[in-house]
Amino acid sequence: MLETLRRYTLLESPTGDARRLAALAEALEADAARAGLHTAREAHPTGDHLIWTLPARDVTGPPLLFLSHYDTVWPVGTLAEMPWSVTGDVVRGPGVYDTKAGLVALLTAISQLQGPHPAVRVIVVADEEIGSPTAGDLVRSEAAKSSAVLGLEPPHPGGDLKTGRRGSTRARIAVTGVEAHAALDPDAGASAIDELVDQLIRVRALVSARPVLLNTGTIAGGGRTNVVAGRAHADLGLRFTDPADEEAVLGALRALDPIRPKASVTTELLSHRPTWQPGPAGAALLDRIRVIAAGAGQTLNGHPADGAADTNTTGSLGHPTVDGLAPWGGGAHARTEWVSATGLAARTTLLAAILTDLV
Repeated sequence: MLETLRRYTLLESPTGDARRLAALAEALEADAARAGLHTAREAHPTGDHLIWTLPARDVTGPPLLFLSHYDTVWPVGTLAEMPWSVTGDVVRGPGVYDTKAGLVALLTAISQLQGPHPAVRVIVVADEEIGSPTAGDLVRSEAAKSSAVLGLEPPHPGGDLKTGRRGSTRARIAVTGVEAHAALDPDAGASAIDELVDQLIRVRALVSARPVLLNTGTIAGGGRTNVVAGRAHADLGLRFTDPADEEAVLGALRALDPIRPKASVTTELLSHRPTWQPGPAGAALLDRIRVIAAGAGQTLNGHPADGAADTNTTGSLGHPTVDGLAPWGGGAHARTEWVSATGLAARTTLLAAILTDLV
């Protein structure tokens, strides 16, 4: 398993790099086929989503759906600064924890199946790290046909599973102003930058009384100091714990109107993952997995997480969903990223037990 993880890690796969993603996809599909899975793809210019199917063996009913991804946040060349290494239980490298180790564990568990098991569907998304803007329909469609959704994102520290997630939305506020000479005729113009600043103050006030996380991640616009800026935009990251807050804030963003008569303001949702609150379907699924884990000599608990993933989509729709089934480790999206070799073995054992006992 460590050698397989090494192969995947050395195939750097940043979101949006279709050529690099294709190289890793070929390796993943070859291993999936060897494990007995039928492979297919949903093609997209920025990276194909991988769809794997394992027919049932002596078990009837809907399939289990596993959700994972093979893109990472790390640009090509990161291996030079974060090389693959194994020191005791600590395995390092870009993407080992989030979430290539999860793919290794699942494929190994499937390859070891011998007894009866339900049908299995696996969706491996190519753009999860930017909110899965092209995968939402695929995820929703597959979840509607499945008995349970099992996410292969990293777990809580120590290995506990995830039973809910903050809603996560990336939104762009774009402003169009009127260009003019900044000294000779400034009143003929309307500064898109000034308008954007005022709109951002509005948005900050909008969320200040709510338990909403707001991060202004990117601001761009204008061109010259002697020209009134004609265009500007800001990309926002918003996190929600309550669907009502989510609805209110996103509705207000869509309704933003310009302060300056000559300016125009538009809001676009770049990606949207709805709030997934814990519910009875997820709690029942967690209880079943805890029993299965105990039978394998493992102790598991679960609680909600702050980060977002494709399980936001399935959990928010009420489908029985649990996430965090990848091996434990730490440092997601950080230079300290690592995954536990012991955790890789333990999660493989757990996944094999789930595949045969979660019927």
